[in-house]
Amino acid sequence: MRAMMLHAPRTALRETDLTLPDPGPHEIRVEVEACGVCRTDLHVVDGDLTEPVLPLVPGHETVGRVAARGAAATQFALGQRVGVPWLGRTCRHCSYCSSGHENLCDAPGFTGYTLNGGFAEACLADVRYVYALPEAADPVALAPLLCAGLIGYRSLKLAGPDARRLGFYGFGAAAHILAQLAIWQGREVFAFTRPGDAQAQEFACAMGAVWAGGSDETAPVELDAALIFAPVGALVPTALRSLRKGGTVVCGGIHMSDIPAFPYADLWHERQIRSVANLTRADGEEFFPLAEQAGIRTECTPYALARANDALGDLRSGRLTGAAVLVP
Repeated sequence: MRAMMLHAPRTALRETDLTLPDPGPHEIRVEVEACGVCRTDLHVVDGDLTEPVLPLVPGHETVGRVAARGAAATQFALGQRVGVPWLGRTCRHCSYCSSGHENLCDAPGFTGYTLNGGFAEACLADVRYVYALPEAADPVALAPLLCAGLIGYRSLKLAGPDARRLGFYGFGAAAHILAQLAIWQGREVFAFTRPGDAQAQEFACAMGAVWAGGSDETAPVELDAALIFAPVGALVPTALRSLRKGGTVVCGGIHMSDIPAFPYADLWHERQIRSVANLTRADGEEFFPLAEQAGIRTECTPYALARANDALGDLRSGRLTGAAVLVP
């Protein structure tokens, strides 16, 4: 099978022929239909995340069909469509796994980071960590839901059910999905983009934002919560200053540049800063039905598998609107 592989950080992926993998007892082999290109993939390739298992096939927003099953992997039928997310496995017995916090597992496996992912024609996945996906939907449109959607949804949950006025800092793959869900829930979305990025601001308004401007601008109202999707630590104190008393800043990325010093007064009045770490299977079980009910549509730019480096480059430079998706 063809795969795009990372052999060393800060180098281009190389197209490689690999032997089609046989599934273990709890594994399925998935014939890939589409795989989203996430900012986390970019952090892996660029060396921001420092512990990949190399050589590595990146990709953790994988949509495909079950092509083979291990002896204990009978939950899905051959040919059924499934999604393979970032959380690829957990130890299932540490204190976090035992208490419903498997996203904090002491010995996890991450698809496209410590486990080979979906930048390929096929991949293996532990059947206990994949999701059934709609059979009739466009696989390209589904792919960003597997991480941009799931991590965004977890960020939204941490903002709290009473957060009605939401600031989204960075309006890309995750924000354009979550904006639709938040608006469907009756919340207001205020979008903050790179200063001067009129295209991103127009995109945010097209997705239903009530206001869009640069991250150097002041929100027109006090926000209940701010969700930061851009990996820019300097946005944390900026977002804090936009919050009402008791408001929350949620950092939705797995990697972020350092947060600069800021006055304690900006945090006072019971404002708080939270980070999102990975996801749980329960997040997906909650999110996918909501996404269908809300009629979420994803804005995607498809790329041939061999153009994975182009997709990463466009994401790195900010040339993308919405999400990039590889198609084998």
